[in-house]
Amino acid sequence: MFLNLFHNVWWLLVLIGVMIIIHELGHYWAARYFDIRVDTFSIGFGPRMFGFRRGETDFRIAWIPFGGYVRMAGEQPTDEPDPRGFLSKPRWQRLIVVFAGPAMNIVLAVALLAGLYMVRYPKLASAQGPAAIGYVKPDSPAAKANLKEGDIIVQIDNKANPTWEDVLLIEVVSANKELPLIIQRDGERIPAVVTPELDPKAGLGLAGWAERTDIEVGGLVAGMDAEKKGLLKGDVLISINGLPIRTVYRIHEVLKKSEGKPVEIVYRRDGQDHTVSITPAFSDVMGASGRWMIGVELAPRVVYTRLGPVDAMRESVRQNTKGATLIYQFLHAIIERRSSPKSLEGPIRIAQLSGEAAREGPMSFINLMATVSLNLAIFNLLPIPILDGGVILLLLIEMLMRRDLSLALKETVFKLGFVFLMMVVVFVLYNDISKLLPG
Repeated sequence: MFLNLFHNVWWLLVLIGVMIIIHELGHYWAARYFDIRVDTFSIGFGPRMFGFRRGETDFRIAWIPFGGYVRMAGEQPTDEPDPRGFLSKPRWQRLIVVFAGPAMNIVLAVALLAGLYMVRYPKLASAQGPAAIGYVKPDSPAAKANLKEGDIIVQIDNKANPTWEDVLLIEVVSANKELPLIIQRDGERIPAVVTPELDPKAGLGLAGWAERTDIEVGGLVAGMDAEKKGLLKGDVLISINGLPIRTVYRIHEVLKKSEGKPVEIVYRRDGQDHTVSITPAFSDVMGASGRWMIGVELAPRVVYTRLGPVDAMRESVRQNTKGATLIYQFLHAIIERRSSPKSLEGPIRIAQLSGEAAREGPMSFINLMATVSLNLAIFNLLPIPILDGGVILLLLIEMLMRRDLSLALKETVFKLGFVFLMMVVVFVLYNDISKLLPG
């Protein structure tokens, strides 16, 4: 327990350490380009722990590791006037200096994903196929909309010919919102309307459907019957008790009805089908109710390939653009109460994800780093005073007005921004802790 906690915290520090250094380097390099004197480049806040001086800048590590800053001469209105100070420079130069931090995080996210895709590009086997429904949960919004297994979603909320990824991106930010659909069933196009429900725990919209896709063995639980009967990671599961497997829910459904009786599974390995009888075991590690398990980790089948530099960069830009759009859609959905703030992740959850990704290997950790870097950039660009986005907004207002805002107004705005930011920090910490508690 303690070692696991230490492992998570260590990899969280590595993760945010890289994010902070890259972010602050953006501010630092832009400031130096415009000949702004930089007094301090700090990783962390609070008293100086150690560091070194290079030229006129003190590069330091501070005692509080969560965050960092670049202290420029003449940055505060109360500072002594300095011809090389931040406030002495034209507003357009100050705007570039402020924007350079989030911009570097975006560049990092794009570069990391592009590098990953040049080594190993994962793609769901069904990624480019039509959005076919493989499972409809009883009494769910999808079931109430009379959707059935095998239906193909050809349009959702004005999005024509969506992939299942498109369907999910729309679903999770549309709680309690009617989503018009057009489905294809037996060659006929049928209109329908589904209204996703808000999942109180995840804070996301859920329609109660799942994609039709191939399911493979992602891993095995030591000592359970699936391992004893010879199943291997990568085996594709074809059927269970004669029912075709197109979603993980089909397996859970059959195992629940089996009540511990052996189930017959057909799986495919190296193009050949094999049949095996596996006896489920009851486990309560998944919650108070528990469930029957055969000892396999289930995952959609993934095909791995490598992309050339140009294709890798193009795909990275596409994925990061889609990720940035989704973040803003989430924020918009929270404001409109179509999603819940519970979907936000805080430092405790990020620490868990950091540890899990590090244990899975460098690929997973780099992928998480790219995701966090993009999220950090988007968060910093929000028009909240004290964040980079708030400073950019004030500079744009001053550029339109062609004069400085009053010092008293700026101080009031930044104080309100600080209070709001602290409220957000307290909320996400509470949110993380509540997700760890049972029930």
